[in-house]
Amino acid sequence: MKTIRVRVSDTDYQKYNLETDQDVKFSDLVERISLEYARKALIECNEIARQTGLSDMTFAEIDAEIKAVRNAKSNS
Repeated sequence: MKTIRVRVSDTDYQKYNLETDQDVKFSDLVERISLEYARKALIECNEIARQTGLSDMTFAEIDAEIKAVRNAKSNS
């Protein structure tokens, strides 16, 4: 196994919860960073849904949209 040194800003050090770990496995670091990117993407998607009015759709409206897309795919 190889060991590397990585410089990390104080902000990222706290954000990725590196404060309590002396040694961090690379796979664990990748997982932490991936979760942060996923969290940011979810927040962005929610904001887009709010801005476009999608977050106000009822379940019936969502179901109707799904049916319309499925029907369009099957008829093409």
